[in-house]
Amino acid sequence: MKAIQHYLVIAARPADVFMALTTQNGLAAWWTEEVIAQPIEGSIAEFKFGDRYHNKMSIDRLVSGSLVEWTCLAGDEEWIDTRLTFRLESRDQGTILRFKHGNWRAETDFFASCNYHWGNYMTSLKNYCENGQGSPFRRG
Repeated sequence: MKAIQHYLVIAARPADVFMALTTQNGLAAWWTEEVIAQPIEGSIAEFKFGDRYHNKMSIDRLVSGSLVEWTCLAGDEEWIDTRLTFRLESRDQGTILRFKHGNWRAETDFFASCNYHWGNYMTSLKNYCENGQGSPFRRG
């Protein structure tokens, strides 16, 4: 199976990055403003990107300050059953983030496009955690 992976260092505490990855307000600040999410294992989070994409993720595992795991239940056909993992590790005064969007069936043009967009959203997450200014998807 194929995987998109990103590695970045964020000048923020792992607890703060974890909040950005698990709370509705945090996710809305860096990924998409149209989000319904709770930091509860077993819950379903919904992410809308205008009228084009509507993803539903199972919140599979949350380990405070160190791990977030999701499985895509609904959305683009190529995303169904993919797994998203955010691993956090304390480093000096910041956090190492190892992101993986795995279990893709093939490296398609959509896979490549998602890799590009995930890179942008990782920058958005980093900026939000470091200075409070993410660049989430905004309708319109």
